[in-house]
Amino acid sequence: MGFSGYGLAVGLAVLAPSLLLIRLPPCPPLPAVHVPVALTWLERAGQAACLVVPAITAPGTVAAGWLIPLAIALAAYYALWVRYLLTGRPLTALYGSLWTVPVPMAILPVIVFFSAAGWLGNPWIAASSAALAAGHIPAALIVARAVAPGRGETV
Repeated sequence: MGFSGYGLAVGLAVLAPSLLLIRLPPCPPLPAVHVPVALTWLERAGQAACLVVPAITAPGTVAAGWLIPLAIALAAYYALWVRYLLTGRPLTALYGSLWTVPVPMAILPVIVFFSAAGWLGNPWIAASSAALAAGHIPAALIVARAVAPGRGETV
């Protein structure tokens, strides 16, 4: 255990755009969607772990090459948040697919955290990322189907 400023920075970099939803929620609002309770718990546990674990675990052997996929995934994630704002905050900007990638707004943070695990040489971040992936991606897919059923929305 130990503090990692780099881990804290990664966690905050992924969390920060999500805070936009507080003041700028989607239009129209998200409909009521049934996500299984176990999946919701796994998603929340993964989210909490990905915010806390990188900051409270000291890095291992730093591998700078992992900064490349981390930076690309984070830049793409930010670009999708900009798209969300510029297109009038539609639900499809949050849950629609991009080219052939389903729910990129759920997949990109997972890639960022997995890349951070490689960059910081930290298996605990990788485990947190796996929990996030196991909960967040399937939950986002369920919501995506409810938002645009059968449309396979591509942006």
